[in-house]
Amino acid sequence: MTEDSVANLSERGWRSTAFTRLVGIELPLVLGAFGGASSTALVAAVSNAGGLGSYGLYGLGADRIRSVVTELRTLTERPFALNLWLPFDGHEWDLPSAQQFADYTRALAPYFEESGLALPEQPATFLPSFDEQLDPVIEARPAALSFVYGVPPQDVLERCRRAGIVTIGTATTPDEARALAAGGVDAIVATGMEAAGHRVSFLRPPEESLIGTMALVPRVVDAVDVPVIAAGGIADGRGAAAALVLGAQAALMGTAFLACDESAANSAHRAKLWSADAETTVVTRAFSGRAARGIPNRMSRELGPSGEGLAPFPVQGWLASRIKATAVQREDPELMSLWAGQGAPLVRYHSAADVVAAVVRDVDALLPVVEQPRL
Repeated sequence: MTEDSVANLSERGWRSTAFTRLVGIELPLVLGAFGGASSTALVAAVSNAGGLGSYGLYGLGADRIRSVVTELRTLTERPFALNLWLPFDGHEWDLPSAQQFADYTRALAPYFEESGLALPEQPATFLPSFDEQLDPVIEARPAALSFVYGVPPQDVLERCRRAGIVTIGTATTPDEARALAAGGVDAIVATGMEAAGHRVSFLRPPEESLIGTMALVPRVVDAVDVPVIAAGGIADGRGAAAALVLGAQAALMGTAFLACDESAANSAHRAKLWSADAETTVVTRAFSGRAARGIPNRMSRELGPSGEGLAPFPVQGWLASRIKATAVQREDPELMSLWAGQGAPLVRYHSAADVVAAVVRDVDALLPVVEQPRL
């Protein structure tokens, strides 16, 4: 971003950007979409405060998606976004053989035994299909629909355009951002390696796509002509202001909101986010079969970062979720995913409204509006 651009940012006020105008929100602040930890209360709180609340639909079937949207519309009249995972390699819904499933399950047998659970039988399916999820989303017509793990197909983007839905892709490298822009999305999240949860790289393995937010955002801004949303390690107003100065049109915050009382993160997970353990995060495949960043615990250490010998996605995620359910009941953080970004030690507030208010206060102090001379 040039010096003149920084001046223009101050003159027009940091609240008004190409992205805020695109989706009709008051603040260039986006809630991260949490798969499994999203709550309608948190989404509504962020939207009602002027940002863009986002709800992650990972693993939800059509009926559940419709009920989520209905509940959101009772809690807020403001714009909100939904999030879907794209089929990444064409094998998400392939069923393993009986022998393969037995081998995958056996690798986690000690954890099932410790949890007092019998080894599960293979289900008919591990996830609802993308098409099953997409139909109720198009019917719902949210302000925006974000995607991870690739470039949305043209027919999907066209359906969104006809429904008046802004489309948002997610990139971990400039090449991925270029692919998304060429594919026709309306905006792009540039997510740095500091971000919590899954590394959503799709052109190269995540281990070869670990670019930090400060380096990634200006490179993506320079590479594409659509609004860029910065994500990864942004947990307060200083990070949001830095993202805007780097050329982003909005800042996405995940962990700071995940730690709030309104989130659907379980109590053991939230407690970890507020503890000294959040000083360290690791990328592991232990809990889903895909690389994801979280606070290390016994299960992630024992299974290792590479996931060698474990089931692929989504089988590993389905198996680990059975163990997690019991761990949540027991409030045992050692046998559950503890997603967290590298900004977790900056968490300060238990209320989503307080997070937004603090960001606004801090960005106002850092990016003051330049008074225009009266003629």
